Amino acid sequence: MDLSIVPHNKMQQLMRSDRHMFTTSDDLGMLKQVEATHVPDGRQFAVKPLLHIVEDIFQRAAPSVPGFVQQGSTQAQLDLMDDKTYQSGFFDMLDLLSFTINKVSCEISCKCSGGGDAHATTLGIFNTLASYTWDAKVVLAMAAFALNYGEFWVVAQLYTTNPLAKSVALLKQLPDILERADTLKSKFEALSNLIKAMLDVAKCIIKFKELPAQYITPDTPEMVTATAHIPTAVYWTIRSIVACSAQIMGLVGMGHEYIVSTAESWELSSLAHKVNSIHTHLKNQLNLCYKIIDEKRHIEAYQALVRLMETPHIDNLKVLRALIYAKDDQLPLVIVDGSTKKMASLDVLRRKNVLLLITDLDVSLDELMILQQTYQDSRQHLTRTESQYEVVWMPIMDSTAQWTEDKQKKFEYVQGTMPWYSIHHPSMVDPAVIRYIKEFWNFKKKPILVVIDLQGKVVNTNALHMMWIWGIGAFPFTSAREEALWRDEIWRLELLADSIDASIPDWIDKKRLVCLYGGEDIEWIRKFTATAQAVTRVAGITLEMLYVGKGNPKEKVRKNNTTIVSENLSRTLQDVRLIWFFWVRLESMWQSKMKQGNSAENDPILQEIVTMLSFDGSEHCWAVFCLGAENEMAKAKGDTIMKCLTEFDAWKENAEGANFLPALIQRLKEIQSPGHCNRLILPGITGTIPERVVCSECKKPMEKFIMYRCCDE
Repeated sequence: MDLSIVPHNKMQQLMRSDRHMFTTSDDLGMLKQVEATHVPDGRQFAVKPLLHIVEDIFQRAAPSVPGFVQQGSTQAQLDLMDDKTYQSGFFDMLDLLSFTINKVSCEISCKCSGGGDAHATTLGIFNTLASYTWDAKVVLAMAAFALNYGEFWVVAQLYTTNPLAKSVALLKQLPDILERADTLKSKFEALSNLIKAMLDVAKCIIKFKELPAQYITPDTPEMVTATAHIPTAVYWTIRSIVACSAQIMGLVGMGHEYIVSTAESWELSSLAHKVNSIHTHLKNQLNLCYKIIDEKRHIEAYQALVRLMETPHIDNLKVLRALIYAKDDQLPLVIVDGSTKKMASLDVLRRKNVLLLITDLDVSLDELMILQQTYQDSRQHLTRTESQYEVVWMPIMDSTAQWTEDKQKKFEYVQGTMPWYSIHHPSMVDPAVIRYIKEFWNFKKKPILVVIDLQGKVVNTNALHMMWIWGIGAFPFTSAREEALWRDEIWRLELLADSIDASIPDWIDKKRLVCLYGGEDIEWIRKFTATAQAVTRVAGITLEMLYVGKGNPKEKVRKNNTTIVSENLSRTLQDVRLIWFFWVRLESMWQSKMKQGNSAENDPILQEIVTMLSFDGSEHCWAVFCLGAENEMAKAKGDTIMKCLTEFDAWKENAEGANFLPALIQRLKEIQSPGHCNRLILPGITGTIPERVVCSECKKPMEKFIMYRCCDE
């Protein structure tokens, strides 16, 4: 029979009721009838274990017909019956409920066998279950249906092997039906789909009941909406139970005369669609409730973490456990030894200074290379007591972003390059911890190195600047050590560039004139190097020149390096990463000074740092001259320094030998143009961009702009 045989009024009724739960005046009337039957007496019981049994019956009773796909097993749920938690009260609960379950089961069997009105039968079940809560109603009704459904399929499955089952099956005329099971495929599939939809709704209703009251209350708007729709969901679930029961009862005793009705399968499919729609709506509301609960739990966890971090501790483990989530069955730390990953517990960090390297997955390999060199040097040069520190990499990910296979590969690759510990997986960092790191430690995108001492106290929220500036000389990397190092520091060549080339300490010792220069204009570089070397020869000065390129070195700087070497113009930093490091150190000096509240107006070192960063921010070349360990430097942009050197005859009488640098400084002051344009480019994600910065030349406040820069050529 095709779909056209379905009575027109029947089809219209089903289609109308399928638009949305209860929308028409008739539907609202039915809802009032349902709610009138609801008179709970306050009894509560755990319905979830009962639903586990019901679900297991449905799974094990799934018919073995051609093309039918059985749903996944619930054996794991049933195995819980052996657990003491279930044994301690579950069977007592069944004793109390078995009468009600059997009563509803008989009611369904009797009324469905006679082909009665589905709505009236559904209301009858509601009257029987009047004193129970909504979640109990739906589970008890499903248990009653599962009883009939399971008995039917026990006989159907055993009639070929069990004499008793065979005799019962003959009375029910099941063999004739099952021998032509292929004709029933559509009916069984429709039954299975509807049963799955009913189970989904029942589970969803139970989940609402299980929501923690301390985080969400019944008067929460999301809960109010869900509560208003649960009676509807229960009605259509029980109404579907009645429809399924009618279909099963229709098979009994029909024998070979039974003809599969397309209308029957269509009705089941229509109900499945409706119940699935109800489930989708409830699930959406449930997810909104979960979101509220997660937000409140997040706030609670965050506030607890803030209190913990402010509390003194005997050692650092309590703090580290709060920062790095450690599952009971999984070691949280990993250290890569060659191709082997070794797992470790947080105990390896007990009573040690811990440096948390916090980055995202896009961490610069250049930064890692320099940090690894510093780490390895510290292991060689620090004493055993001093070296009681460990580095732990904590990659911070957006908790809302999907974790992909590409991200996993990238994580594993970066993890494999590190000689120190890393967390087992980014998911081990709780969202509350991520919030704390961003708000208290000011992490945005650029890596930070947070120092936690032996007692779990944070002694520096970012020691990375200290690492770049002083290397292992900054140990133990505390803020107090940072302040002490700056107190003893002066602006000199060692501070500016000592760590980027092994020859610089020797030049300083021999009191040679050192010139650092940079920019991208190779023609200017050719003219400048030739002019500077010619002038210093006349002055009787030994000149050492070093090209330091430009911050964020790109292809032009690489080509310049090659040209300078091939034409023997000066020395270069052959590893481009050292050029990057030269400028990162200067940025780090600026960040370190700003963290201490200094300004270029009252800090001479910061003035020099700003000047160097201004050179790099311009599109022009520049040069700096210094002599040995003296702290005086001559510095200027490319056009100014070239003008000064080409006019050497005008000031050479004062520039012989050791007088060359003072004479150069004086000459630059004389020819300095009052008109100038300085640009200072600072990383905009450090969180310490000041409102006011003065020009390094005229000392007037600089205008502040926002610039977006792509790193590609």
